[in-house]
Amino acid sequence: MNLGDLVVRRSYGGDIAFRIEELQQDYAILKGTEFRLLADSPLKDLMRAPTVPVSEKIQQAQARASESLSSLQRQRKEQSALHQAQLSGGRDLAQEVSFFEIPGKVLHLDGDHNYLQKSLRIYEQLRVPAEGHYVRESGMADALYRLLPQVQPDIVVITGHDGVLKHRQNRDLHSLSSYKNSQNFVSAIQVARKYERHLDSLTIVAGACQSHFEALLQSGANFASSPGRILIHALDPVYVAAKAAFTSVRETINMNDVLSNTISGSQGVGGVESRGSYRMGLPRLNDLSTLKVTPSAM
Repeated sequence: MNLGDLVVRRSYGGDIAFRIEELQQDYAILKGTEFRLLADSPLKDLMRAPTVPVSEKIQQAQARASESLSSLQRQRKEQSALHQAQLSGGRDLAQEVSFFEIPGKVLHLDGDHNYLQKSLRIYEQLRVPAEGHYVRESGMADALYRLLPQVQPDIVVITGHDGVLKHRQNRDLHSLSSYKNSQNFVSAIQVARKYERHLDSLTIVAGACQSHFEALLQSGANFASSPGRILIHALDPVYVAAKAAFTSVRETINMNDVLSNTISGSQGVGGVESRGSYRMGLPRLNDLSTLKVTPSAM
């Protein structure tokens, strides 16, 4: 086994695919390829992923991810068509009242470089303005202190890897010490809330697999994982951020849409009522390279 190899665990029936992140004598540190899960495993329990069929769990996650993306794209088209119809008022004035859009801007911090790249591709596909940074979970609070004034985002995503620690005795799900990175996420949220305390001025999406949902919300997150302490899909935070980016500032984000269309569902992601960040503008912006203008100044 080598760093970067794709593997599954025999003892779990090959239900989740991992990439080897680190080797420690007879053990490997693993990061999920579909789920935001950090795990360890004896090397003897690992099999190379290409040698086994894709599990039903992975197939279902991939299908849900495709459905969620399609749902977002469909909602975007319907939103644009609705705005055009409202502006035209049933008259043939489409050219005169064409509009432009300003979706919310996302600052995405991710503790997994591969997931970050996947997330940025989805933002680009959905035309969500986004800036992403690969930052280890322990460094996210410091990174936000530096980046927030520079980027001035509408939405912050704070994610990576987390999990309930299996080796800790007397595991208490109420205690942050029972989680791999929930305390780091809490610290990052607190920095973001010191920068902007109003929940409708800065939407925070935070957490990863099995994160301390309640602590993340209490620290100031609008949306967080994981209410049921389950595994969440790599793209769940992206879906929530995109939903916030294209929900009007006059409306609250549709919680039912968020819970039903994230890959992991209501036990994977939850949150509180929050306004969107999308703004429509009039008239449609001109192409300045083709605009004919008569100069009027010396």
